[in-house]
Amino acid sequence: MSSPRLELRRASKTYQTNGQKLEALHEVSLVLEAGTVTALVGRSGCGKTTLLNLAGAMDFPTSGEVLIDGRATNSLSEGELTALRRKRVGFVFQFFQLLPALTALENVELPLLLAGTDDSLKIARDRLAWVGIEDKADALPYQLSGGQMQRVAIARALVHSPDILIADEPTGNLDDASGDQVLKLLRESAERFGATVLVATHSVEAAAIAQVRVQLRDGRIASTERV
Repeated sequence: MSSPRLELRRASKTYQTNGQKLEALHEVSLVLEAGTVTALVGRSGCGKTTLLNLAGAMDFPTSGEVLIDGRATNSLSEGELTALRRKRVGFVFQFFQLLPALTALENVELPLLLAGTDDSLKIARDRLAWVGIEDKADALPYQLSGGQMQRVAIARALVHSPDILIADEPTGNLDDASGDQVLKLLRESAERFGATVLVATHSVEAAAIAQVRVQLRDGRIASTERV
């Protein structure tokens, strides 16, 4: 039997702050399969972003494990972690994180250039076309609307066809129409590219695209709903 794409096994995360221990997550266990969308919901400070960082191998649990295809992230070498983040994980942020001096196309192409991918320009153009803004390829970020910038960010996150897509409040700075477009793209990324999508959100509309909704409270799973 194959391993799930992404799994957290009793994962806890504790930080040291001003000499005090703060437990951001407590023994969280989740299994996320390929081609599915999971929404993390809960109040600010409940542990959503901490969980995303663990799932994307940007941080590691203090205890417990995070496994990608059956391998614990904290057992990987620095080279393996770099390759994992560069090739297998995509990130979408609330504030877009586009490089202001690069065009939309250059922002999308950048991860492929860093990875030394052949046909990087063609692939980047294809992703921009998929998110529906190929006509903005030569625009700089300041020339784009918030919804357009987030679509560029999604194209960039998916340009290397990652196995895991992490989205942190992806509609938090968007109007309703732009937010709906972004949510449609996130759902399609699971259906079309087979990505395991993990979304942290305050939005009822964003949570509604997920097959699994996980309610976090004080760093613990309060409930799990499967649709």
